[in-house]
Amino acid sequence: MTADTASSTADQHVQALRGFNRFYTRRIGVLNPYLGSELSLTEVRVLYELAHRDQPTATELAQDLALDAGYLSRILRRFEAKHWLARVPSPADARQSLLALTPAGHKAFAPLQQKSRDEAADLLAPLAEGDRHQLIAAMEKVQRLLDPTSAKGKTPVALLRDPQPGDMGWVVQQHGEIYAREYGWNTEFEALVADIVARYVRQHQPEWEHCWMAELDGERVGAVFVVRKSQTVAQLRMLILTPKARGLGLGARLTDECIAFARGKGYKKMVLWTNSCLGAARGIYAKRGFQLVKSEAYQGFGQSLVGETWELRL
Repeated sequence: MTADTASSTADQHVQALRGFNRFYTRRIGVLNPYLGSELSLTEVRVLYELAHRDQPTATELAQDLALDAGYLSRILRRFEAKHWLARVPSPADARQSLLALTPAGHKAFAPLQQKSRDEAADLLAPLAEGDRHQLIAAMEKVQRLLDPTSAKGKTPVALLRDPQPGDMGWVVQQHGEIYAREYGWNTEFEALVADIVARYVRQHQPEWEHCWMAELDGERVGAVFVVRKSQTVAQLRMLILTPKARGLGLGARLTDECIAFARGKGYKKMVLWTNSCLGAARGIYAKRGFQLVKSEAYQGFGQSLVGETWELRL
């Protein structure tokens, strides 16, 4: 191959790549006001990272998002002015602050996340099942080719999907096994979950209720449900994660999906019932603005427990 031919081929490749970039940015609406909000694409991305990370520093965000530190600082100050962002001193480095969204920040982010999910679903909807798999595989290949190290040393990202045959049995099984192993609960709890799942399947209202299954590397690792308690009240139920999926921010992500769904459907309030011993779940709920409204000691599942009712105004 001559130098002229190589140069010509390279030019063709550059033109093809630029053409694809123009097509794709237009197709996903990047050139429009992003997700119909007043925020830029970069600001929404920073919101996303804050919602799904456990107290990152500004330095970490700037590095991972390849953002100029000054530009990121201005974004964070705007979020603070809107009361979306809280800072606490880092115990490891007094010069750094740990960042976290406030309940108001989560409330602002939730409809954007739901709209992004809806737009992605609309983009995929016209494609046949086989074409969808080809598209996803092609996207993964593009990412691997352009950034071969992208999968090394980074937190794996779980796939959230609709339930399939066999998933409901898995939900019951995981509740029975995990709560017996980690909290000593007996089979009464598994029976309760089985009843709830069976009622969900038989009485499912798809316009008002939803279930998300979470997968890592094709393996089920989590689930959560939103059910219709009344015309104005949604209930979050049966949030479950396997040990493999913990520490990845997946519990927060599943909870955010529920909140965004409920808001999108026009519910005014979301409620949930949990137990005082479930510290990780309670932390997720509190960070998103849920309020503990009732506590009651009871004997159940072979243990002395304290049941709790939490509420979130939507």
